[in-house]
Amino acid sequence: MDITLTLSQEFSISLTHATNIINLIDDGCTIPFIARYRKELTGSADDQMLRQFDDRLKYLRSLTTRKEEVTKLILEQDKLTDEVKKAIEDAVTLTEVEDIYRPFRPKRKTRASVAIAKGLQPLADFILKQANPNLEEEAKKYIDAEKEVNSVEDAINGAKDIVAETISDNANLRKILREKLTKFGEIKTKLNPKKADAENVFTYEMYANYASKISQTPSHRILAINRGEKEDILKVELCISEEEALKEIYKMFILKNSCFEDLLKEVSADSYNRLIFSSIEREVRNELSNNANEQAIKMFEVNLKPLLMQPPLKGKVILGLDPAYRTGCKIAVINELGSVLDTTVIYPTPPQNKIEEAEERLKVLIDKHNVNVISIGNGTATKESEIFVANLIKKLNHKVEYAVVNEAGASVYSASKLGAQEFPDFDVALRSAVSIARRLQDPLAELIKIDVKSIGVGQYQHDMPQARLTQVLDGVVETCVNSVGVDVNTASPSLLSHVAGLNSSIAKNIEKYRHDNGEFKTREQLKKVPKLGDKAFEQCAGFLRVTNGTNILDNTAVHPEAYDATMRLLKYFNLSVEDIKAENLVLLPKMIEKEGIEKVANSINIGVPTLNDIVNELIKPGRDVRDELPKPVLKSELLDISNLKAGMVLTGTVRNVTDFGAFVDISVHQDGLVHISEISKDYVKHPSDVLKVGDVVNVKVLAVDPEKKRISLTIKGCDAPVEE
Repeated sequence: MDITLTLSQEFSISLTHATNIINLIDDGCTIPFIARYRKELTGSADDQMLRQFDDRLKYLRSLTTRKEEVTKLILEQDKLTDEVKKAIEDAVTLTEVEDIYRPFRPKRKTRASVAIAKGLQPLADFILKQANPNLEEEAKKYIDAEKEVNSVEDAINGAKDIVAETISDNANLRKILREKLTKFGEIKTKLNPKKADAENVFTYEMYANYASKISQTPSHRILAINRGEKEDILKVELCISEEEALKEIYKMFILKNSCFEDLLKEVSADSYNRLIFSSIEREVRNELSNNANEQAIKMFEVNLKPLLMQPPLKGKVILGLDPAYRTGCKIAVINELGSVLDTTVIYPTPPQNKIEEAEERLKVLIDKHNVNVISIGNGTATKESEIFVANLIKKLNHKVEYAVVNEAGASVYSASKLGAQEFPDFDVALRSAVSIARRLQDPLAELIKIDVKSIGVGQYQHDMPQARLTQVLDGVVETCVNSVGVDVNTASPSLLSHVAGLNSSIAKNIEKYRHDNGEFKTREQLKKVPKLGDKAFEQCAGFLRVTNGTNILDNTAVHPEAYDATMRLLKYFNLSVEDIKAENLVLLPKMIEKEGIEKVANSINIGVPTLNDIVNELIKPGRDVRDELPKPVLKSELLDISNLKAGMVLTGTVRNVTDFGAFVDISVHQDGLVHISEISKDYVKHPSDVLKVGDVVNVKVLAVDPEKKRISLTIKGCDAPVEE
C-alpha cells in the first residue's frame, strides 16, 4: 500500500502536499505550527484537517505493520499462497486483515481441532469437494479406535465439525454477513425484569421494548443502549433473518446439484448458529460502539472549542459566587488581572436564609472594590442565589450585572493539586468561587486548568474510550490556546504547557526564569530557558507574546523566522516599525493589492499565505481573535420556569449541542431543548451545522413541564443567531 498516495486521494490534496505533511509530522512538528507556519508546504491545510490526516496516517501505518506481521506468520506455517498474499495486500481495514488471518491463527481447543487431531481433515475436504456421493464408504477409512473414531457416524460428525469451522473462518463470507447484518439487521432491547424498578423504567422507558434498524439507529441511542446494558438494566440483541444469512452460505459452499446438499445445509445452520452469528454480532456491536464513540467525541470537540473560545470579559472587577445551601455561598472578588482582592461566605439560601445580612456584606464588597459583574455558578442552590443577586442589584448605587456560568469542573479544579498550589491558604469552596469568577473573565485561561472531560459539554463522555477522548480534547485545547496566543510574562504554567512545542516541565522552567530574571523583553530570551532547545523554540515562538517588549513583532503571531521578510515588506512600501506601533497600516492590504500580491511575495521571498498572515498581524498587533466573537450575555433580572408560557419569545445562550438538538440557557435555572427538527425551517443534517456553544439565539417556548423540568423550544420563526 502506498500510504502517501492513499492519503492524497482520501483528503483530495496533491501528492506533494501529502508528502510534505508526512515529512513535517515525522520531523516532530506540532499540528498548530504546521497549520500556521507551513501553509505553502501543505496547501494551507487547517488544524482540523491536519489532525484527521495525522490520525489516518497512524491507522494506515498500523495497518501496514499488521499486514507484514500476518504475512510473516502465515509464511512461517508454509501456507502463504498467492491468493492469500493478494488478499492481505488488498485489505483496507484491520478487520479484513484479521478475517484473512483467522483460519491460520493458532486456535484453542475446539470441536474442529479435536477432529483434525483425529485425522479427519481429508474426510472434511471430501465433503466440501461434493464430487463423490459415497460418504459412508469414504468414512470407513477413518475408523480408528486409538483415535477414538469408533464408527462411520463418529468420522462423519467430526468431519462436519471441521467443515462448520471452515465455513466460519471464510473471510469473504464473514464480510458479507457483517455487511448484511449492519445494513438489514435490527437492534432490539428489553428491560431486565430483575432491574425494572421505577427509576430505571423512567430512565430507560423508551428502550423497554425497543426495536430499530441498525443502519437507522443514531449514535446517541447506541450509547444509551450500551450504558443500559452495562448497568444490567437492558438486554440487547441484534437480529437478522437466519434464512437470508444461510442463503449466502449456501451460495458460497454448496455446488449446483451437490450430492451433499442436505448435509451441507445442516452444517451451514450449525456453523451459523454456533460459530458465526455470535462472533459477527460482537463485531458489529463493537463497530457500532466505536462509531458512536467517535461521534460523541466529535460532539465534545465541537462543543469544547467555542466554550474555550468565549470572549474574555476584559477590564472588569468580578465577584464570583459559588452557590450552596447549608454551608453558605462562597464569595471571591477578583480584579481586572484575575488577582483575588477579597473573600467571604454569605448565607442567603436555606436553611439559614440570612438575606439581609448577606446583602449588607456584598454591598460593602461591591462598593469597596467597585465590582462591575457578578458571576454565579450554575450548581446547587443556583436558583435561590440568582433570585438573591437579582434583588440585590436593584438596591445598589451603581450599575452591576450578572451572568450564570457553567461551573462544571470547578470542584475538580478546587480539589486538585494545581488548585492547592495556586491558593494554599483557601479552602476548597473558596477556590471554586475564584474559578467561577475567572471563567467569566477569561474562559480559556481558567478552563484549561480542568480535566477537559469534567467540563460537561459532551454526551456520555465518561463512557468513552478515555485515551482517545483525551487525545482529541487535548488537540482542541492546543488549537484554541495557540490560535489565541499566550502572554509569556503572565501566563500560568498550566496555560503555557498547552503551547505548541512546550510541556509542563518547560512551562515550569519559563515561570522560574521569569521569577529569577524578571519579565521577558524578547522572544529570543526563551532560548535561555532550560530544556527549551532550538526545536521547541521553532514550534512555540510564534504562539508566545511579549507585550511591552523591545520588538513590536514579539507581540504578534509573526514567527521570528519571518522577521526579516517583514522588515523587507515594510521597506518595500517605505514604512517602519513605528507605523506598526501607531497602528497606521490599515491601508497596507490595498497597497499590496495595487502592487500585485504575487509580485510583493516574490520580492520579499515568502509565500502568499504567509504574506497574508503577516499583514493581518501588522494591521492589528497584539489582537485577540476572541474579541470578534459575541460577548457573554449579562443580566440584571431573571425569570422562573413558572413564568414561562407557550408562545413566549426569549433570548438565550446555547450551552450544549448534541446529536439530537441543542440545550439553550434562557435564564430560568433549567436549560430548554431545541430539538433538531425545531432548529430551522430548512433541513438540518446535524445541529452542529447550525449552532455552536456560546451562540446567542432567540427562541420561542413550545411547551413547559415544570414537574419534569422540561422546556421545549423552537428557533423556527425567530431571529437566530443574535449578533450582539
